Amino acid sequence: MFTSTTQIRVRYGETDQMGYLYYGNYALYYEVGRAESIRQLGFTYRQLEEMGIMMPVAELNVHYYRPALYDDLITVKTILKDLPDGPKIQFHSELYNEEGTLLNKGITTLVFYDPKEKKRTNMPQELYSRLSPFFNKDNE
Repeated sequence: MFTSTTQIRVRYGETDQMGYLYYGNYALYYEVGRAESIRQLGFTYRQLEEMGIMMPVAELNVHYYRPALYDDLITVKTILKDLPDGPKIQFHSELYNEEGTLLNKGITTLVFYDPKEKKRTNMPQELYSRLSPFFNKDNE
């Protein structure tokens, strides 16, 4: 399993009239968590794009438990529970406030896509090589 964390402060423009993080912005926080988790592996979305790989979202599931509030420092925990063996990858996201209270959970399914061939493809070998050590039996 691969886990990473990053922090985001809830900005005023991201909130609704009650000072709650607007429900549609949670997906943006998941995106930041995904991008930073890949960066923590020493890889970037830009490198994937330069390799001819795009990663469109195929599915998004969200569970709201408690609101994130204006000016809260949110910890986004991004988890890969499984090493992909095909064209799909699932990122599990958990958002916590500064007290460590779970606010939100989501699962984002993306596909590895070759825009030139206009078809799904498998994870690039270089990314697979960086992730696979986290899924060895010795690390579980």
